Amino acid sequence: MSLLLVADALNRLLSAAKPVRRTESVPLHDAAGRVLADDVAARLTQPPFDNSAMDGYAVRHADIAEVGSVLRVAGLSSAGHAFDGTAGPGEAVRIFTGAPLPAFADTVILQEDTELLEDGRIRTTFLTPKGRHIRPRGQDFTDGEVVLKAGQVLDAGRLTVAAAMNHPDLPVYSRPRVAILATGDELVPPGETPGASQIIASNSFGVAAIAREAGAEVIDLGIVRDDKQTILDAVRRALEMDIDVLVTLGGASVGDFDLVQPVLGEAGMALDFWRIAMRPGKPLMVGRLGDIQVIGLPGNPVSSLVCSYLYLEPLVRKLARLPAMNRVRPAAAAVPLKQNDRRQDYIRARLVRGPDGGLLVTPFDKQDSSMMKIFAESEGLLIRPPHAPAEEPGALCDVLVLREPAA
Repeated sequence: MSLLLVADALNRLLSAAKPVRRTESVPLHDAAGRVLADDVAARLTQPPFDNSAMDGYAVRHADIAEVGSVLRVAGLSSAGHAFDGTAGPGEAVRIFTGAPLPAFADTVILQEDTELLEDGRIRTTFLTPKGRHIRPRGQDFTDGEVVLKAGQVLDAGRLTVAAAMNHPDLPVYSRPRVAILATGDELVPPGETPGASQIIASNSFGVAAIAREAGAEVIDLGIVRDDKQTILDAVRRALEMDIDVLVTLGGASVGDFDLVQPVLGEAGMALDFWRIAMRPGKPLMVGRLGDIQVIGLPGNPVSSLVCSYLYLEPLVRKLARLPAMNRVRPAAAAVPLKQNDRRQDYIRARLVRGPDGGLLVTPFDKQDSSMMKIFAESEGLLIRPPHAPAEEPGALCDVLVLREPAA
């Protein structure tokens, strides 16, 4: 099987992905970032009564037709406490923002547009137009009005209006369920003491973080040793968990101990493609187990993270019905760039803002795919297309931004 171009691999992966159809109802405080599964209509009218938009005095406009009009203050209306008395011609009611407008009033005059007299009356100092500074009943929304639509992502504004519409919980699509299975006799979990030929398993934590940030619910299946039956048992357990994506870490290449691909084939996986024209991350594997999408990530930590940003993140966002995230930005090379071969490179790099506000990219000297510290220090990945020529500083290029650089 020949090497597949990155763009072709991503297109094949996403074209086969079907958004999650499961739905659930979640409390408002858990709904941020979720996608509405149904339209949401108001359960009341907002505002429920005419109210004041400012601090001032509720008046009949006929009583303030001229600057210098004098009115007696008959009472007070504040938020949560309506004026319940009467006010005749030539009288006003002190009113505060959000307070119910008394029935007699048709205008609110600002407190700074009045002068308080010694006897408690007020004198107008500005000619306020009729109807000014009043929020009419139903100005925002009315009972039964559909305000939020299915498919919308719940952000701060939409959650606020949902609460105002008197919804304590909302119908949303369930998060895609992503199960992560690490393989390898050499791996032990963090906190344990590795043997002479062992290392600490680290990949799953970064991969899980990328999946969660993309909108997934992550299930950690732990570490299994390099044994066909053990791997097969773990895969079968995963298939019983109602998952949408199975991610395997390591064992997807062609070595004597790379058992994941044949085991998945035995479990019924239909292989879609394997091996990508990219560096790092060449031995990426993609297939399907029924309705479950399978992604076999390389065992090298940096390779697994790069592939997760390129393939797992967009897959999860599509399954979650979230808009695609474009991490790729233009940048200028801060140093000379070497000629590239037939694979697309993703080179760990520093990003800074140039004098014009644009991005400047500087690759790290060392790029071994096992070196996690450099990845942690990188703000982005410099993308070098296949057969890119050597280029001088200042050359325009693309970078995949991992985190925004400091100004």
